[in-house]
Amino acid sequence: MANQQYDAIVIGSGPNGLAAAITLRRQGLSVLLIEGKEKIGGGMRSQELTLPGFVHDICSAVHPMATMSPFFTDLPLKDFGLQMVNPTLAAAHPFDGGGAAVLQHSIYETAQGLGVDKETYLRLMEQTVLDLPKLLPDLLGPFPFPTHPLALASFGLKALTSSSWLAGRFKTKEARGMWAGMAAHGIQPLTNISTSAIGLMLMAAAHVGNWPIPKGGSQSIADALVAYYLSIGGQLETGHFVKSLQELPSARAVLLDVTPKQLISIAGDKLSPSYRSRLEKYRYGMGVFKVDWALSEPIPFTNADCRKAGTVHLGNTFEEIAAAEQLTSEGKHQQKPFVLLAQPSVFDATRAPQGKHTAWGYCHVPNGSIENQTAAIENQIERFAPGFKDTIVHRHTMNAMQMQEYNPNYIGGDINGGIQDIWQLYSRPVLSLSPYRTSAKGIYICSSSTPPGGGVHGMCGYHAAQRAIKDLFS
Repeated sequence: MANQQYDAIVIGSGPNGLAAAITLRRQGLSVLLIEGKEKIGGGMRSQELTLPGFVHDICSAVHPMATMSPFFTDLPLKDFGLQMVNPTLAAAHPFDGGGAAVLQHSIYETAQGLGVDKETYLRLMEQTVLDLPKLLPDLLGPFPFPTHPLALASFGLKALTSSSWLAGRFKTKEARGMWAGMAAHGIQPLTNISTSAIGLMLMAAAHVGNWPIPKGGSQSIADALVAYYLSIGGQLETGHFVKSLQELPSARAVLLDVTPKQLISIAGDKLSPSYRSRLEKYRYGMGVFKVDWALSEPIPFTNADCRKAGTVHLGNTFEEIAAAEQLTSEGKHQQKPFVLLAQPSVFDATRAPQGKHTAWGYCHVPNGSIENQTAAIENQIERFAPGFKDTIVHRHTMNAMQMQEYNPNYIGGDINGGIQDIWQLYSRPVLSLSPYRTSAKGIYICSSSTPPGGGVHGMCGYHAAQRAIKDLFS
C-alpha cells in the first residue's frame, strides 16, 4: 500500500472521520480511511466491558443529533442495518422527595409538567422548536453567513446568555433543575456566557426528533457508516496508529480526526511556527469519570417517570448542579457530582441477557484526574433510586486518563475535543475564516476540535471535506 496514491487520506474513524471519508468518496475521489484500533468507531464503539452478553457504549450512548444532522439524514443508513429506538421519555430529572421533571417529545406535555413555569417554557422553546430544522445547517457548521438571519438572531439572543442567567426566568425547582441538567452537557461552569446554547439545542432536539438510541449499541452507527463507505468504493485500514505523515501513502489531501495536540505531534513539521503557536494555546475542558454496570434488574428509581427515560440527569436542584460544575472546573472533585446516566437496555433488549440490564453513567472531573469517583456516582444514583447498589452484578470504570488512553482525542478525559466556551465556540481550533484548513496546503483538521464541536453529528468531518474539495478538487 505504501506506493499507492490516493486523492485523500482520512486519519481516524470516529463520526467525523467517517463523515469526511464518505463526503470525499461521494465526490468520486479515491479515499483511504485509517483507524488506529482494530475496530472502527471512535466515540461510537460498543463492547462487552463487564460480563459476556452485556453490551456497553464506551462513550456516546444517546444521540439527539443523529437523526437530525444534515449529514446523517442524507445517508441510507437504514439500508446498512441501523435501527434507532426512541425511549418512552427523552430525559428525566429527579429531585429529593421523589418528584421529577420530564423532557418529553411533546413540548406542550413537557411544559404542562412544569406548573407555573408552563408559559415561560413555551415562550422560551416554541420558536426555537419551530425554527430548528431550518437552522441546523447554520448551527452545525463554522461561523455562519445565515440563510435565515431573523431566526438565527432570535435563537442567538437566548443561546449566547449564560445558563445561570436564563435560569432566572424560571420559578419552580422542576424547571430550574431540568434546565441545569441540560446546560451541564456543555461541560463548563453554568455562569459562562453561551452555555444556554447546548441546553436549548438539546431540549429542542427532543421536541423535534427525540433522543434516540441505536439498537445494539452505538457501534451500530459506526458499522452502518463504514458499511456504506465501503459500498461506495472507499478503502479502510485498521490497526495503524499514525504517528507521522511520513508513514502515509502519497495523497493530495490529508484530513485528521484529531485534536490540536495530536495534530502538532503528527504533522507539526509541516505547520508554520505561528499556526503551531496558536494550536498550542488551544484549551481543553473538564474530563469525565465513567462507570458501566451490568445489572440484575432495571434501576429502581423512586419516581416512575425516571424508569421510562433513556437519559436521567442526577444532581437535584439548579444550585447544587451549578456549584458542582463550578468547583470541578476549579480542579476540585465532588462528593455529590452532577451525573449523566443512560439506561438503554430498558428500551433495547439486545444490550443484556434476558431479564438483565445495563446502565452507563459519568460525572465531570478535573482534566487529567486519576481519582476514583465510583462511590460518588453510585451514591448519587442510590439517592434517587434506593436499592440500586443491590442490583449491581459487575462494573467497569474509566478515570479521565484511562479515557484518554482509550481514545487519544480525549485529552485529559475531555470528551468534547476542547472546551466549547464563547472563546472557542467558533474559533476551534484557531480563529480563522476557514477553521478546517491548517497552515500547510492539503492538510486539514476534521475533529470535534473544529466547528460545531462535540457530538455524534458528523458535521465537523463533512465541512472539512467540503473545504478540501473546494480547495483541491474543484
